[in-house]
Amino acid sequence: MSYVTSIQPDGTPTWIDLRVPDRERAMEFYGALFGWEYDSEAAGARPGTDPGLDLGTMCLLRGRPVAAIVQDPAAKGIGWTMYFATADCDGTAKRVADAGGTLLTAPTDVGDAGSQGRMAVAQDPVGARFGLWEGRARLGCEVVNEPDSLVRNDLVTPDPEPARAFYASVFDYTLDLNETLPDADFTFLRRKDGHEIGGIFGLRAAPSSGWATTFEVADTDAVVGRALAAGGTAGAPEDSPYGRIATITDPFGAEFSVITRAA
Repeated sequence: MSYVTSIQPDGTPTWIDLRVPDRERAMEFYGALFGWEYDSEAAGARPGTDPGLDLGTMCLLRGRPVAAIVQDPAAKGIGWTMYFATADCDGTAKRVADAGGTLLTAPTDVGDAGSQGRMAVAQDPVGARFGLWEGRARLGCEVVNEPDSLVRNDLVTPDPEPARAFYASVFDYTLDLNETLPDADFTFLRRKDGHEIGGIFGLRAAPSSGWATTFEVADTDAVVGRALAAGGTAGAPEDSPYGRIATITDPFGAEFSVITRAA
């Protein structure tokens, strides 16, 4: 079991949340896909929410937080937002601005006097939205890299070069080409310790730039079937060197992927 029990190193994807115009419908959909349970009482500890607004609902797997869903009438087109871990939200926010990014939400405390953490939301120079999370009592996702939890985040953009320069500048990532897929314009992002946190996929045909969220599942085909039955849409599952993968779109237009990883 892949439990997270301590604050993640800087630059690690550590949390995800989804803003939707109908939270109850979203809870129904994602519960059907992943078997998540929900805890509205715990949502105040969730990164990404102004304490004065609707605090949303924590998504739980075996009682541990894996994501959050928040009601937002203006949420159309936002989709899943991924948050990078940082030990200094204010300092990293400054690096974002200095590197050419835009702060959409300035660093803000979450919980009483910031007891749970401190967060910000930003946009990179190619238009992709992401968050920063300085964890304190609230770590972020506490289950990862196993079925029904977050396994990967990759940036898809028609303009990869500025994105590579930006993220390397903000988080001191090392950039490595992906030799497994020689025909793809894909660059691994690695922390200072060499750990791969995701990558940047240059796709000239992409209509916009965005961080793609991928969940691990035990059976991609079965999850696609459940998504269709629950009112979503999905592409046909495909085999890749990394496993069997499919792209799903929820009833609100938020796109994400699921993968059954290769043995």
